[in-house]
Amino acid sequence: MSVSDLPSPSSTTPSRYENQKRRDWNTFGQYLKNHRPPLSLSRCSGAHVLEFLRYLDQFGKTKVHTPICPFYGHPNPPAPCPCPLRQAWGSLDALIGRLRAAFEENGGKPEANPFGARAVRLYLREVRDLQSKARGISYEKKKRKRPPQQQIQSLPLPPPAGAT
Repeated sequence: MSVSDLPSPSSTTPSRYENQKRRDWNTFGQYLKNHRPPLSLSRCSGAHVLEFLRYLDQFGKTKVHTPICPFYGHPNPPAPCPCPLRQAWGSLDALIGRLRAAFEENGGKPEANPFGARAVRLYLREVRDLQSKARGISYEKKKRKRPPQQQIQSLPLPPPAGAT
């Protein structure tokens, strides 16, 4: 092994997020290529993104109870049921965020980004609401935590002049 084979300290390995974003982007590109008829990215719309998200449901691992299931609304069902497995809302939300960023990094214009389409946002909201009802857990938007105020470590001040 020579010195030239070693990575230089200035080169950094991509973060887990960057690697996932690249994989997601490649998966979406493959989806467009396999689409009938094949789609170019420039002709891709929010409707195609929704089609892609529904396609991904077949690989989901989250049990989503239907309203007719006896376990609908129960967070921990006591027995198995035939309800479908779907992609979890949080996974879809994160995926759309990564694809939205990748679209723009790959030359797409923000105003033409199909991952930011209104239909996609509405779909994600609907999936979130349906999944939270199916599990009996209401979704509460997290409040942003404010960073704690910096406490200044200071020396005790001397008593004011004239005080005894």
